[in-house]
Amino acid sequence: MTSTPDKAARLQALHSAPELLLVVNVWDAITAKVVAETAGTTALATASHGIAASRGYEDGENIPRDEMIAEVGLIAQVAGDLPVTADLEAGYGDPGGTIARAIDVGIVGANLEDQMKPLTESVKAVEAAVAAAESAGVDFVLNARTDAFLKAGDKDPSAVLDEAIERGRAYLDAGASNFFVPGKLDETQVGRLVEALGERKVNLIGIPGSIPLATAQRLGVARVSYGPWSQNVALTALAGLAEDVYAGGSLPAGTRKLN
Repeated sequence: MTSTPDKAARLQALHSAPELLLVVNVWDAITAKVVAETAGTTALATASHGIAASRGYEDGENIPRDEMIAEVGLIAQVAGDLPVTADLEAGYGDPGGTIARAIDVGIVGANLEDQMKPLTESVKAVEAAVAAAESAGVDFVLNARTDAFLKAGDKDPSAVLDEAIERGRAYLDAGASNFFVPGKLDETQVGRLVEALGERKVNLIGIPGSIPLATAQRLGVARVSYGPWSQNVALTALAGLAEDVYAGGSLPAGTRKLN
């Protein structure tokens, strides 16, 4: 079994490699198993929304931290030698402690969102997370996330982009490995972010209408993940099955036995 420090080094290398890192988010043991066993998978990522929803919680740190840590630890166990990065929201009020506990269960990277708190407070959270990883002796992949675009409202788009860049620089300077900018960004916005923060430093989310993967690769993006959308794909298939069965149909052709 690959050690936690070695998995962390592998995840760092995947983010800095010239090839775009693609991670399809998982939310429990069976989804981790299916994705881990799919050809082309080099790392796994969890989705906090997906984990919370599968247990009856609303997103936004409503699931108790103990439950979240237990689940991401199980996913890391199922992943075997593959590195796992976890969505740990804003750190449950204790980003350093949360990162330390995640490392203890085999997690080697994490999203840490700023929720658009004051910049000084957000930087301190990043610093606490980085310090926890350093104390554990793990080259942890901290993916510092800004909600600048998600919470933009009616703000001028250029001002939103400027604020995102300011936050990205601050988080990277504080020791974050990468900067995660969820939202429906266009090619120009992504290009500006990469130009300002560096190639292989900006991470995106794949959502309906997001830029093509080939464009993200060309612009120098490090990683694209899919957050809750992978769970929505699975739930869409489940809803479709129920609708077809109720209408007198049967299992879809091509259904595979994956568990």
